[in-house]
Amino acid sequence: MRSAMAAAEVGDDVLDRDPTMRELEVRVAGLLGAADGLWTPSGSMGNLIALMSHLDRGDAFLAPVGAHVLDAELGTAAWLAGGMPRPLPHDGGPGRVTPDAVRRAAGTAGPYYTLRTTLLCLENTHNASGGTVTAPEEHAAVAAAAKAARLRVHLDGARLWNAAASQGVPPGALTVGVDTVQVCLSKGLGAPVGSVVAGTAEFIDEARRLRKMLGGGVRQGGVLAAAGLVALDRVDRLGEDHERARTLAAGLRERGWQAATPQTNIVLVAVADLDGTLRRFSEAGVRASAMSGQVRLMTHGDIGDAEIAAALERIGPVESGRTTHASTTARALRSGAGRAPARPAGR
Repeated sequence: MRSAMAAAEVGDDVLDRDPTMRELEVRVAGLLGAADGLWTPSGSMGNLIALMSHLDRGDAFLAPVGAHVLDAELGTAAWLAGGMPRPLPHDGGPGRVTPDAVRRAAGTAGPYYTLRTTLLCLENTHNASGGTVTAPEEHAAVAAAAKAARLRVHLDGARLWNAAASQGVPPGALTVGVDTVQVCLSKGLGAPVGSVVAGTAEFIDEARRLRKMLGGGVRQGGVLAAAGLVALDRVDRLGEDHERARTLAAGLRERGWQAATPQTNIVLVAVADLDGTLRRFSEAGVRASAMSGQVRLMTHGDIGDAEIAAALERIGPVESGRTTHASTTARALRSGAGRAPARPAGR
């Protein structure tokens, strides 16, 4: 990946476009079944560009409870895009909403002084629910309900590659009926930075202006886009991350931890003392983060079977608590292992 970045053909993307960045944008758009794409420095910026395009002041938008656009983007959906968020309960399972929920929330037009609901934001996989997947037929039904209610649809597909891998379908099977979609090139794909937001050619023309408004003008962006092109070649290996996540969760349950069986590469562990458990993991040499009031562990391309085994050994039984984690830490230090066996990957 670094070799590709060093050798990338570059241009000035602010003026007449960067050839490597353009190659990446076109390739991603094709995979998603969209007309065109635009590289952005982050998934949050890609989401914000879509919301700024879709929403007017006084508009409301729907999104599943815990969605990244609601809880992890510093309120920019309201602050900069001008939309009023309306969270939808997960009535279709963790991270998933049903067509009925969308129809009920969309409602009908009211008096001039009421909010207009104009947009549905979906997220696949749903990060805060532990990387849960909305299957193609579920997604299509929800998108169709939104369209019938005259809502536009934006898909936060930061981890859409994982969703597609788990379902054994191409990514475009999970974008049916959407107006715009954002996908991340870091996360499980391993690029150092970058996402692509995709949609119609008209949307991308507007999106390029909005990216510039948000400070996202890019000069020799091909250096970064080259990493994204290499990242796309890694999509087929995401199933390995999912399998290792299941192995990790099963090993934790064998040791008495309440770890849910993951659908993709995120393992959530319910604990009584979140801060204390995170400290214990850190002292044992296992990097983790908090998510939805639980411990989040994530597998990725730098984690192999040996690291999963090492993580389980370092974590140990749940009841060991403070009586044994110090000795576990000592063993980890004596082993000389310098890399954390499991670490979180944020957006």
